Amino acid sequence: MKTVAVIGGGPAGLMAAEVLSQHGVHVDLYEAKPSIGRKFLVAGKGGLNLTHAEPLASLAARYGSRPEQIQPLLEAFGPDDVRTWCHELGIETIVGVSGRVFPKDMKAFPLLQRWIQRLRDSGVSFQTCHRWQGWNPDGSLLLEAPTGPKNIQPDAVVLTLGGASWPKLGSDGTWAPMLEQQGFNIAPLQPSNCGFDVNWSDHFRERNAGEPLKSVVLKFTNSAGEVFERQGSCVIAQSGLEGSVIYAASAMIRDEIAAHGSAAITLDLAPDRTLEKLIERLSIPRGSKTTSSHLRSKANIKGVQTGLLREFAAESLTDPAQLAHAIKNLPIPVTAARPIAESISTAGGVRFESLNECLMIKSRPGLFCAGEMLDWEAPTGGYLLTACFASGRIAGQGALAWVNE
Repeated sequence: MKTVAVIGGGPAGLMAAEVLSQHGVHVDLYEAKPSIGRKFLVAGKGGLNLTHAEPLASLAARYGSRPEQIQPLLEAFGPDDVRTWCHELGIETIVGVSGRVFPKDMKAFPLLQRWIQRLRDSGVSFQTCHRWQGWNPDGSLLLEAPTGPKNIQPDAVVLTLGGASWPKLGSDGTWAPMLEQQGFNIAPLQPSNCGFDVNWSDHFRERNAGEPLKSVVLKFTNSAGEVFERQGSCVIAQSGLEGSVIYAASAMIRDEIAAHGSAAITLDLAPDRTLEKLIERLSIPRGSKTTSSHLRSKANIKGVQTGLLREFAAESLTDPAQLAHAIKNLPIPVTAARPIAESISTAGGVRFESLNECLMIKSRPGLFCAGEMLDWEAPTGGYLLTACFASGRIAGQGALAWVNE
């Protein structure tokens, strides 16, 4: 019987193992951590967003600079296929108003449990606490196992080692220099869907860290003239800003900081009120009211919003027109992306130019790569998992074809 080693126990690795084991190939799946799918389970806290019910053409456009490479993967295993696959596991799915697809019970554990059991039933051998250490001079794989070094020589290998975000869950990016030493083409790993540093004053940080901004419009224009504008929420962190609307713009902001050393985003603190209306309301004499009371009563600006105005537009507080402009267009300088270990996902990885259509490394026949270790990035909203499922399936099919040859 042919044997394939799958290195990595995340969704891409599990999907590759499923394809192979269902076609008579013995699969040994090696995972560095003591259990399978740790990051998958963490992603399910608060609701496991499996995929997104979006037309394929617009879906592929979500993957940064790689839509042409991602689209064939999604055509082979897209959102409808993900839902069918879930139903075959006995997991019903629902589509939210935003198009996001979730298990009906919103939980990750039941799906993962059924998936692992189905793989065990099909003969997949799970080897936890086995960390891949690269290759031996004879071409065999070296693994660090609980009993000591282990050498294996399978008929094919599928690497699904993740990116470099959340290293405590297993995706630590240590594979990147190992592959670079072998001459493979690797794009530098970078944080994606991440927060950013802001040089808050001590006073603002002490009073507002942890406070949410529930309905703001983030606007950002980079030096190339590309414009991002979206309404959403974010959170004041000790270090700066984080949250969904920040993550959505993170790739553009990160790249601008890399190119120019800093970037400035703009927040509309009152998206439901026009500039003209704010000027009219704020021009009403405030009498003995404090600035905070005046903002609260005339413009519904309060708490952390007032704090932001004091932080970045203090000189505008006494002029109604300038104050209204600041509320609608408050510039906030950001200095750096948060460390990659804190990010939700990772950009960079094995470049598609070094892979064939089956995700096999051209210079190393029989070695396939899938999941977040590939050079793509996507926003949250089911896009990350969809590409991991799809690429794992394609890599599994490629490895199957390889060993059958």
